[in-house]
Amino acid sequence: MTVREPPGLLPDLWKWTLASGVLAVVLGICVLVWPGISILVAAILFGVYLLITGIAQVIFAFALDVSAGSRILLFLSGAASLILAVLAFRHFGKDQSTAVLLLAIWIGVGFIFRGTATTVAAISERGLPGRGWLIFYGVISVIAGVVVMAWPFDSIVVMAITIGVWLVIMGVFEIVSAFGIRKDANKLQDFRQQFGGQTLKDSKGAAPR
Repeated sequence: MTVREPPGLLPDLWKWTLASGVLAVVLGICVLVWPGISILVAAILFGVYLLITGIAQVIFAFALDVSAGSRILLFLSGAASLILAVLAFRHFGKDQSTAVLLLAIWIGVGFIFRGTATTVAAISERGLPGRGWLIFYGVISVIAGVVVMAWPFDSIVVMAITIGVWLVIMGVFEIVSAFGIRKDANKLQDFRQQFGGQTLKDSKGAAPR
């Protein structure tokens, strides 16, 4: 019997998750403490968040040891976030109310895509480190996306405050998830080393047939 080595980025999954959580908290705080934020600044900040998280999900789609269905879902979610990031960066024109509505839709859809992909992948992959935390974070992300899309924003300030609060909440849960993933990944790594060493010892001690 052989012990399959984990994919290269799996031991670093918690680091990527931690970085994403810190980014969300920092971005959320920046938006909350920026009174009178403009639609251009908000679009750039939220576009950067969608861009970075989209790239991370595309990388995870190929790096994590998941099923083909989960891999495709993660890839599509990452690709969608990249497209939404480009849409967030584009010029919205002079109609402020329309710009606020469109930006809220892009961000809300991005939250929903990421949350759905994370939740489905974590539910279907029982051996994924920090599975419970990832499911919980995914659900929070979906709820945030639904709230952002359903909220009747009448100004960029109200939208920025609402999304900023959700980013801080999501970032905190993602940071907590990162340490849960690290704990589970360390346990998995210790098991692989112990089980692998025992298997190698047994194979050396076996009598030839």
